[in-house]
Amino acid sequence: MADQKSKTLNAVNVIRLFLLASSAAYLIAALLVPDRGQMMSGLAQILMSPAQLTKDYFEIGSVSGTFLNVSLVGFVCAAMTCLPGAAVGGGTIAAYFLTTGFSFWGINFLNMWPFFLGVMVHALARKEPFPKYVNLAMFATALCPLASEMLLRYPGGEEVRGVTLGSAALMLVVGMLIGFLTPALAAHSPNVHKGYDLYSAALPGVLLGLFAVAVLYKTLGNTVPEIKATLGGSHPGVVWTFCVVFFGLCVLAGFWLNGKSFKGYTDLLRDTGHKADFVGKYGPGLALMNFGFYGLMILAYYIFVNAIMGDPFSGFNAVTIGIVFCMVCFGAAGAHPGNIWPIMAGYVLFSFAATQLLGGVFPVNNQAIMVGLCFASGLAPIAGNYGWWAGILAGGMHYFLVTSIPAIHGGFSLYNGGFTSLVIATILVPQLETFCKTKEQRLAAGK
Repeated sequence: MADQKSKTLNAVNVIRLFLLASSAAYLIAALLVPDRGQMMSGLAQILMSPAQLTKDYFEIGSVSGTFLNVSLVGFVCAAMTCLPGAAVGGGTIAAYFLTTGFSFWGINFLNMWPFFLGVMVHALARKEPFPKYVNLAMFATALCPLASEMLLRYPGGEEVRGVTLGSAALMLVVGMLIGFLTPALAAHSPNVHKGYDLYSAALPGVLLGLFAVAVLYKTLGNTVPEIKATLGGSHPGVVWTFCVVFFGLCVLAGFWLNGKSFKGYTDLLRDTGHKADFVGKYGPGLALMNFGFYGLMILAYYIFVNAIMGDPFSGFNAVTIGIVFCMVCFGAAGAHPGNIWPIMAGYVLFSFAATQLLGGVFPVNNQAIMVGLCFASGLAPIAGNYGWWAGILAGGMHYFLVTSIPAIHGGFSLYNGGFTSLVIATILVPQLETFCKTKEQRLAAGK
């Protein structure tokens, strides 16, 4: 018992150190990129700009300002995990990297606070310690773009009106209310998709956004700002260098923590990923190793799809690096190369069929589709439990649906693709349960 407690404490400390080191890595990048002289002015521009889908912070602010923003958000999130009594595990890594990933576009050091405060109030109302809700506090930031909207240009229009006492109060009230409601909804979400959508927090992240848009805009006769992407030029050197170094160090650190061995990694790659915490199941070393290998795989995929469409150097903006980290976030809690490749293959195959055979308008390297794949990865447990063909089907279904979801929440929910995965799981899993056997059932039957 004492030995198990020691192992758990060691894993918790490894995760906390990993998150603090990651926040420091973002800060080091901010200090090293060529435009570091624009760091503070770029950050200020990011904080004072609308964040409705999809805004490239490299373009809106600066590359250095973006990395500084990610670092600041990261240090706050990492600090929360260090609070006594915080529930720290594979899900904590997921919450941290989903939040910092979106800090390249959508979340900033200003618009996140109302949601954290709302979760704190939720904990107080339930007479429970806030550290118990640290992961949910990070997941509650899905509607950060709505908070920026309340602060900067509500009740409508395209023009930024600036900050007033009234707009600051509105941002605080709306964000805190959403943060207060998120934990209960997030706890209910797995009952809807049975654990087959890793992005479980997408349920409150979109449904509360839908309701907020209905109340604040449609019912009151206000105009929802048009959903327009702001995308800048490609920075492949910055993105590739940061990702290769970061994920390469993760592999090396995992290798070292695992006794300077890859032993056990093949077992992890055979895991279905369904309701899995790789840290608790395989140890922090293998979980961190998988995080690194999975991250490199994602980067290679984006280079590949750009290359087959003509230019391997295009599209590497803040949105792309953000989705790399949003996608890799579950590398310690359910996703690995073995159950992700069918989702990727599904996106490539179905996008080719749609654009080349059916006259569709969304090629696989379209920014919206690249973002969509990130959250289709949440369906990895379907591929893991039912087989590669089910993963290809799930990825293809996600491709067809993902661009239709933003309209229901006004482009204010960052968990758009995660909610799409939830819808796909809700449609597909009952059919699979009715007509197919899980991996465990096939093994038990000797097939």
